[in-house]
Amino acid sequence: MCSEILSFLCFAFRVFVNKSVTLENIKCYGFDMDYTLAIYKSPEYEGLGFEMLRDRLVSIGYPHELLRYSYDPNFPTRGLLYDSTYGNLLKVDAHGNILVCSHGFIYLTGGEIQEYYPNRFIQRDDTERFYILNTLFNLSETYLYACLVDFFTSSTRYQNCSQGFKHGDLFMSFKSMFQDVRDAMNYLHDTGSLKERTLKNLEKYVIRDPRIPELLSRIKNVAKVFLATNSDYNYTEAIMKYLLDSPSGSKNPRKSWRSYFDLVVVDTRKPLFFAEGTVLRQVDTNTGKLRIGTYTGDLQHGTVYSGGSSDIICDLLDVRGKEILYVGDHIFGDILKSKKRQGWKTFLVVPELAKELQVWQQSVTIPLNNHSLCWCCHYRHLDSGIVSGPDIGLIHSKIKKMTYTMDLCYGKMGSLLRYGSIKTLFASQLLRYADLYAASCLNLLHYPITYLFRAPSVLVRITEIYCHYCVDLHQ
Repeated sequence: MCSEILSFLCFAFRVFVNKSVTLENIKCYGFDMDYTLAIYKSPEYEGLGFEMLRDRLVSIGYPHELLRYSYDPNFPTRGLLYDSTYGNLLKVDAHGNILVCSHGFIYLTGGEIQEYYPNRFIQRDDTERFYILNTLFNLSETYLYACLVDFFTSSTRYQNCSQGFKHGDLFMSFKSMFQDVRDAMNYLHDTGSLKERTLKNLEKYVIRDPRIPELLSRIKNVAKVFLATNSDYNYTEAIMKYLLDSPSGSKNPRKSWRSYFDLVVVDTRKPLFFAEGTVLRQVDTNTGKLRIGTYTGDLQHGTVYSGGSSDIICDLLDVRGKEILYVGDHIFGDILKSKKRQGWKTFLVVPELAKELQVWQQSVTIPLNNHSLCWCCHYRHLDSGIVSGPDIGLIHSKIKKMTYTMDLCYGKMGSLLRYGSIKTLFASQLLRYADLYAASCLNLLHYPITYLFRAPSVLVRITEIYCHYCVDLHQ
């Protein structure tokens, strides 16, 4: 038991490598704030977001019966797609093949999926119809879509139609429901109501980890450090003070959170930040208001900026491309865009990875390994001259059953990264665009600041999430 715990801890603190990164060559580290330096407590924070979204829908006319739904953290998984035509939640692979499909809280069988989607396949680039719920902020939204479909499907007042629900002269389409939820989410962010509720009870919603100032201090001794967040100045100030300012009465000398960074930029509007960007303006840190005009001068330490672009960041800090390691949680807004548009080195924070590794370490992986080896043995020494293959039906059945059992350990929609042996869309993007990834950016504390993260060299690289425990499930 002790060895299993030590093994899990080793993986939990590990930084995983897709592409080689030499930290000694990194001259600048960039950090996102939300879900990167500021880790929100789960499921408390997602529950808060769900309640505010649900209440907003009721306030604009949705049935009051929706108030009986409360957030269930075991249902949603990040990286799902919402089909605005049929109201389904889909887990797909990188090519658009459907792995899991739910209508509300009902999971569809293979035949039922086939009725909606011929060949169990979707055109993933049809962004007008399929919306990717890729961020941790989307978890509460994902659950709300399922609740809405569940409510209207089970309500006797509404007639079920293929693309929505009818009540008298009213037709509630899945597309209109999707737009209402998206508008409600934008309302919470635009009005700042979600942030306001968060700031009222920081201890309940935000993890205060004393290792964060330690990590930033170590990095700042050898490289430049910047913070680039989509959040506004007032919210950033409150969160970062909570995380980094030395509390009164502390043995450590009083230190401002801004002293940990060479540059702080708020209101970045990523992913626009990695393209043409917006006007760079200075922030009056006494009032939180923006100063007029575009800032065109040199970098002023201790100054907070608003807007700008990644090109401006490079100019102010005098760094370029692969000299920068950017750390963020958003696969699209942080990692993909910084990699494709700027060539920065990337570090993706995947908080769910801690649970993924824990489930994988459970004893269910041992019989999976045994059955996979047994499967391979049946085909050993066979070639194309064999007309009828061996009977592997029983082994196949056992592997499917064990895979399903393990998937349920992750949650009702299964793993973020896999479905049996198949990588999800999220996992495929992670492998393609993130040079490094870990459950927390704090895992960098366990490596020397000059460390070489080296990707394995093979002729044709097939990267596995769990390289030490990979199992070919032959599904």
